This record gives sequence, C-alpha cells and structure tokens, in this order.
Amino acid sequence: MAKHRMEQPRGAAKAAKTAVIAGSIAVGSLALAAGPADAAPISIPGVGDFEVPGVNDNQIPNELKQGGNKQGGILQPTRAQKALRAAESKIGSPYSYGAAGPNAFDCSGLVFWSYKQAGKTIPRDSYGQLGGGQPVASLAAAKPGDVLIFNGGGHAGIYAGNGQFVHSSTYGVPVKRDKVKAWSLTGIRRY
Repeated sequence: MAKHRMEQPRGAAKAAKTAVIAGSIAVGSLALAAGPADAAPISIPGVGDFEVPGVNDNQIPNELKQGGNKQGGILQPTRAQKALRAAESKIGSPYSYGAAGPNAFDCSGLVFWSYKQAGKTIPRDSYGQLGGGQPVASLAAAKPGDVLIFNGGGHAGIYAGNGQFVHSSTYGVPVKRDKVKAWSLTGIRRY
C-alpha cells in the first residue's frame, strides 16, 4: 500500500491562527473572550492580519485594529488616545481652580495638560476649547480623546468611550471617570 499524505488547502495556516486567536485575544493583562458578532479585523505585529469571528470591533483594543496608525509595523495611538491616557494617569489628583497640572487641575486645565502631553496645544479655558477643534455631531459619533464641553461651556472633560469621560469637577472631588449622561452636554470637539 502506498502512503498518502493529507493535503491541506491554501490558507490553512492562516485559518488555524485565526481559530486560535478567535477564542481569546490576550494583550498584556487584557483578555477578550469571543462574543456573538460577525467578525472583526485585527493586526497582530509579527503575526499578521486576521478576521476574527465571534468578536466585534468594540472588543478589539485600538492597538490591534487594522488600519490604525502604523509606525515600523506597530500600531501607534492617536494624539487623542494619548491625551486620554494622560488624563487617566491623573485620576485621583486633586481639583484646584486655575490649575493645569502636573499635580492638581481644574476641568479645562486637565484637558489642556492632557493634550499638551500628547504634543498638541489647545485653548486653556473650557470656552476656548468649545470654540476650537472640529465639531462632533453627537455623543454617538464621539471617539475616545474627544473634548466634551458641559453646562453651556463652563465645564470640560475628555471622552473615554462607553458613555464615560475623565474630568476634574470641583473642590474636594479628585480627577475621576464619570457618566456623560449625568451632566448637561453642550458640545464635543475633536482636536
């Protein structure tokens, strides 16, 4: 009897990698379990690009999304994402009227400081922040890092996604995450 080897169809290696990745995506300490959806495109540096069935786009970390900011083959965070990360790094810092960091902040000071850390100088006060950048039509169209203006222009924060934002609100309350819907949203600006 002759020995036969099983022939694998083209793309079998890619399909096998996709199957392994579809079950769980792990990035550092972040793990995403697959959920019901069609498929989400991701890029894993050094491995390749994949359509992952059972995972939607919202479950994929920005660093792994296809079409992101690539530099040297590695996805880089956008300026807005860097500003959001800077603001998040100050969660727990005290509120101080007129302060723009690095240890204490008022609302617009936190937004100003966070964008400065990301390499962009924006207006210092919330009214100026409302007048700058590009308008965003609605909260549904907002992206993490967008500047949110509340109370007719008197308060500012940075959108964190999922209906939340990071802000410095008042004396005795440190920088924190809060729900957008708990505030009176006036405008959204993209810098």
